Amino acid sequence: MVLREWARDAVAETADVRAALRRAATDPASLTDGEWVALLGADGTELDELCAIADSARQTVTDPDALTFVVNRNFDTTVIASGADGVPELSALVDEAWQLGATEICMQGPIPVDAPDDGYLRLIEQIHAVAPEMHLHAFRPPEVRDGAARMGLSIPEFLSRARDVGLGSVPGTAAQILDDEVRARLSGGSAPPVSEWIESIEAAHDVGLFSTSTLLYGHVESSRHIVAHLRLLNEIQDRTGGFSELIVMPMLPSMAPAHLGAAGTASRRETRAVHAVARLLTFGRIAHVQVAWTKLDPDTVIDILRGGADDIGGLLIDGVLMPAAGQEAGRVLSAQQVADIAAVVGRRPVQRTTGYDAPSAALLTPIPQVYGR
Repeated sequence: MVLREWARDAVAETADVRAALRRAATDPASLTDGEWVALLGADGTELDELCAIADSARQTVTDPDALTFVVNRNFDTTVIASGADGVPELSALVDEAWQLGATEICMQGPIPVDAPDDGYLRLIEQIHAVAPEMHLHAFRPPEVRDGAARMGLSIPEFLSRARDVGLGSVPGTAAQILDDEVRARLSGGSAPPVSEWIESIEAAHDVGLFSTSTLLYGHVESSRHIVAHLRLLNEIQDRTGGFSELIVMPMLPSMAPAHLGAAGTASRRETRAVHAVARLLTFGRIAHVQVAWTKLDPDTVIDILRGGADDIGGLLIDGVLMPAAGQEAGRVLSAQQVADIAAVVGRRPVQRTTGYDAPSAALLTPIPQVYGR
């Protein structure tokens, strides 16, 4: 498949889009790759219709009146495990997050090269010891493979040990687009193969850990790459049933690889179309589509919630001990803001756990207050 010029928008022929829309409205599973490509190029009235079809699909697989969110805090593993001056004890950071109402710690990034071989497991044990009821959502496939290699274990053996000491789920990030040519272009040739990502995620599912799934768009991928990526996620879900949600994210200019000399990001048109297609192409397999609110402007977030997405992700609370310990420090969404967004799209805010269950009454975060239980 041909790579595209960086984030170049491509609108499809109206006739092609209209033909695909007629089939998408009644039987999205029957659409061909070419028809999905046409829908990714929808614009104007046809784009509005595509988003309406996607939102109707959302209402059949999730609570149609709910906008869900999780109260979580992000930690950057590299920062937390650095031992640098000024970095508080992990136990103190976890306790603060728990006291602020978090039910989830999300932790990504590698531990330092000179960390103990079982360093990943030690971090899990520390978190679990402080807050046994806190869900730990941690370690992308690259970190999983690093942890296994350090300990001389197979991927399943490492994940089983991590599960046994308190790991609850793993992020399906670092997927980008599951195509070796795209990943090589983005990385300058250094990206691990797609097969490693699949092996790691399926191993996590096989030992009883669920994961998120992700799609990163708005760079050198073509519409056909997006379709192939979503079909591959479906195939994995058919084998394992381990994906809890799909998070669709644009590549931000600030994260664009320097060697490509790229600038700009996906258009609002493309963003709406990609989210709607993601909802419809994974319909019946992945129930939840999440808005990556930290990467989109507020009006686009509203558009996506009206076009197939049901979840707004995490509040990303910071606390005061060390806000910079998180990957997106300072990007906090309050429970009141969630309530306001829900009102705009005609839904009610509903707190969830990482696995999309209802938290126990003792763990519910008051609306509009987020701090305190």
